[in-house]
Amino acid sequence: MLPYFQLNGHHNADLDPLGISCINFDDAPVPTGVQNVGEKCSLTAVRDNNELVCVNVAFPFPPSFFSLLFIFLSNPFQHFYIRGHHVAQLDPLGIMDADLDSHVPNDIITSSDKLGFYGLDESDLDKVFRLPTTTFIGGTETALPLREIIRRLEMAYCQHIGVEFMFINDLDQCQWIREKFEKPGVIPRALMSPSFIEFLQRKWSSEKRFGLEGCESLIPALKTIIDKSSEKGVENVVMGMPHRGRLNVLANVIRKELEQIFCQFDSKLEAADEGSGDVKYHLGMYHRRINRVTDRNITLSLMANPSHLEAVDPVVQGKTKAEQFYCGDTEGHKVMSILMHGDAAFAGQGVVYETFHLSDLPSYSTHGTVHVVVNNQIGFTTDPRMARSSPYPTDVARVVNAPIFHVNADDPEAVVYVCNVAAEWRATFHKDVVVDLVCYRRLGHNEMDEPMFTQPLMYKQIKKQKGVMQKYGEKLIAEGVVTRQEYEEEIAKYDKICEEAHVRSKDEKILHIKHWLDSPWPGFFNLDGQPKSLTCPSTGLTEEELTHIGQVASSVPVEDFTIHGGLSRILKARGEMIKNRTVDWALGEYMAFGSLLKEGIHVRLSGQDVERGTFSHRHHVLHDQNVDKRVCIPMNHVAPNQAPYTVCNSSLSEYGVLGFELGFAMASPNALVLWEAQFGDFHNTAQCIIDQFICPGQAKWVRQNGIVLLLPHGMEGMGPEHSSARPERFLQMCNDDPDVLPSITEDFAIRQLHDCNWIVILAPFRKPLIVFTPKSLLRHPEARSNFDEMLPGTDFQRLIPDNGPVAQNPAGVKRIVFCTGKVYYELTKERKAHGMEDTVAIARMEQLSPFPFDLVKAESEKYPNADLVWCQEEHKNQGYYDYVKPRMRTTIDRAKPVWYAGRPPAAAPATGNKKAHLVELKNFLDTAFDLDAFKDQM
Repeated sequence: MLPYFQLNGHHNADLDPLGISCINFDDAPVPTGVQNVGEKCSLTAVRDNNELVCVNVAFPFPPSFFSLLFIFLSNPFQHFYIRGHHVAQLDPLGIMDADLDSHVPNDIITSSDKLGFYGLDESDLDKVFRLPTTTFIGGTETALPLREIIRRLEMAYCQHIGVEFMFINDLDQCQWIREKFEKPGVIPRALMSPSFIEFLQRKWSSEKRFGLEGCESLIPALKTIIDKSSEKGVENVVMGMPHRGRLNVLANVIRKELEQIFCQFDSKLEAADEGSGDVKYHLGMYHRRINRVTDRNITLSLMANPSHLEAVDPVVQGKTKAEQFYCGDTEGHKVMSILMHGDAAFAGQGVVYETFHLSDLPSYSTHGTVHVVVNNQIGFTTDPRMARSSPYPTDVARVVNAPIFHVNADDPEAVVYVCNVAAEWRATFHKDVVVDLVCYRRLGHNEMDEPMFTQPLMYKQIKKQKGVMQKYGEKLIAEGVVTRQEYEEEIAKYDKICEEAHVRSKDEKILHIKHWLDSPWPGFFNLDGQPKSLTCPSTGLTEEELTHIGQVASSVPVEDFTIHGGLSRILKARGEMIKNRTVDWALGEYMAFGSLLKEGIHVRLSGQDVERGTFSHRHHVLHDQNVDKRVCIPMNHVAPNQAPYTVCNSSLSEYGVLGFELGFAMASPNALVLWEAQFGDFHNTAQCIIDQFICPGQAKWVRQNGIVLLLPHGMEGMGPEHSSARPERFLQMCNDDPDVLPSITEDFAIRQLHDCNWIVILAPFRKPLIVFTPKSLLRHPEARSNFDEMLPGTDFQRLIPDNGPVAQNPAGVKRIVFCTGKVYYELTKERKAHGMEDTVAIARMEQLSPFPFDLVKAESEKYPNADLVWCQEEHKNQGYYDYVKPRMRTTIDRAKPVWYAGRPPAAAPATGNKKAHLVELKNFLDTAFDLDAFKDQM
């Protein structure tokens, strides 16, 4: 009984000071065997010749808990369950303990000297004891000698498989695992991966291949997971993995044509013109085929990824979630994900933890992922004892109650068995599970690296170590399962397949990146992968549509639903705006989303606090003030046959959640997927996703993506952390040439969008869009738009010219100030105060990149006597100036200088002193309207 209180008692503890919810988010009954600790219970064990006769219980515990349980053996069983993995024989090299601890726990009976811990001696080993009903080691027997009990527990928990599961707080799940490992069977499986590795070694010995030598069992492991999952009904598997073993997985699991892999090693291949490409061990693949074991169709996709280990994890989960969403798979029966990891990265990279914490959230759960860790017991050159503080690299998985199955990767039968159990766990409980393949890395980090510099003893042992296929082959031959001739013929057969593919690979002349696409969009492009047209329809709506969506936005479309009084005022104000035919930012967002939903285009908005909005402006999810968890999403009441609208508050994560939404956007071009940062500068904790996936993704992997980033931005005296979304970083990564003026044609705008690396939904292609969204302008009385600007025939205005008094007399204008964002309203206010509304023009640049060369040229030529000023509220070394200045100069053929009005260079994005903020603002506004400010610089 004691272990159950120790393991599960905290679930019944009175921890919530409000008394309204469970701290552990589990409203389920208290686990079986855990009752109120304050109540008393007495036990009396009655035995005859060391055989349990009965247990007298003075308190009514469930019968299953004490039935035939021998009180003196309860702890030995528990300790094998809890700690047996610490003494399992997991290291194929036999030189290191997988848990980094050579100590054998005293409470696990691995030799006769351990019996004393339980008050037993060697004479007790042959005595017969009744077995508790919670164990399966007896099979049909209900009593066994103690010696046999220990042997069977050792066979189940201390051989080549180590099982971590007793931290799981669901007793049924624990029992399920016990049954699987206490009544095991083995399923041998042939290995093809070593032959593939050896072929690459012979042909390209001086090339980086990041081979699987030392963990060849990964291939049968993955095949087993896929086969068993296919048997359970899975039709689509999305996979992510690092570079090690990637070519092998592509060849032997995904079934990529071998000639397409081999031709990647040919340095004479010409690059295709669809992108800059990537190294072969980063590329992905999508393939639909028949699973030979189940004779069912299965789609396999391996996501392309950068060298940044584990960065692909949330991307895979996002794509998996999207595939489940689009096929109506609400419980993960048809679509699943498999993630492969390295031991050092799994323990060291924080995005692993972030991704795990998405695993059970309603709008992010993929209903169970199988994680396979290739545990080389080394990270590049770093010893694991210097690389992690936890016993195992997999300990991070314990936070979500994922069982962890450690297995000696040199025992392929144990590997296959464990992977079968892992796939069954996922199919049964729809929760994450981890398979830890404890192996080694035969060569260095890559094939050119010398590992003896830093791990001499390990690599001396590795040089003596037989390969897993050789050892397994010898075992099968010794057991008479196959003859040596059959074994050698099988190897020769696969080698012949590789040789024939190598010959065919020499016919390839051009390296086509599109052959490695991991997320194709059937029917969206033409057969050459190009847009079907380069036209973009008008985005305007009819007056009736605008009014209807506005009415939905200003109402509660559910009966008997009580909203907050403050929210009633907000909805009433929206209704007034609709009557006046105007919209603010929040209502404009409603118009955009609602019109897309009416057209059947799914909209998904995700991020921290997006349901209400960081600045309490959005309110897309209404909460009943009287009924807990009762909500209303008006956007899902726009039209009868509309697409669903998903709006979801995320966990407090940027890296993981942005990666997830990027993956979601990969699955279909017919969706608008948006991620909003709580404040714009918070995106920098997701910089890896931006730098490695969003910015260069199409160039590296020919993979288009329409992800939208909403980044609140503006200098408003709120200090350095809540001001700048760092637009300079995004602009610096844009791929347009500042020194070349493109040919300005009729379709200039759409061609610019097609050729750039980032910009959305109605274009005939997809590009990422970065939007610097407002904060104070959300409630600024002048930051409104009229319905007339949104009617049919209207389009997004890349540049908004000045249509005020200056337009009446362009020749009399002395200065044109180009700007973007909130500073426009401060400029117009200051211009009016200076009485310069007819001498200074102000043009708003709404699209910064691709740069609107054509519109800037037209606006500059409109005012022939005006000097040109770029005004921004950001510091000079930040913001937009370094991006726009050379492009503006190119536009006017360098005929005039482009002057700067803004804050001076600084290390921090903004001051934390309100007075200093206002002084800086006044200074640059004075400069913007001082017509003599730049005379000394002429």
